[in-house]
Amino acid sequence: VDVVESGGALVQPGGSLTLSCASPTRVVNFYAMAWYRQAPGKQRESVASISREGATDYADSVKDRFTISKNSAEATIYLQMNSLKPEDTAIYYCNTDARVHNSRFTWGQGTQVTVSS
Repeated sequence: VDVVESGGALVQPGGSLTLSCASPTRVVNFYAMAWYRQAPGKQRESVASISREGATDYADSVKDRFTISKNSAEATIYLQMNSLKPEDTAIYYCNTDARVHNSRFTWGQGTQVTVSS
């Protein structure tokens, strides 16, 4: 398995979570990576990306609230999520950045984030 997502939980609106994307094969160190999410009944969408050099980009819906980062020594991608909203509720996945790479790793199971009071 190339990526394993973790860190999802039930959190109240306004709360914070940090998601992790571990890479046992360490392949994330060689690709531009992104966090994606898929809410019930909606298409999977990219919310944050990080290049091999560390440049980041965000969807407008999460800008100034989410921060993507990576630890190359640990071969792990993180997503710090602050000021969470109910509309952030989704399964979150990490994979190669579709804007940069044509191929994707086999999708992991993702990690569930639920924002609700």
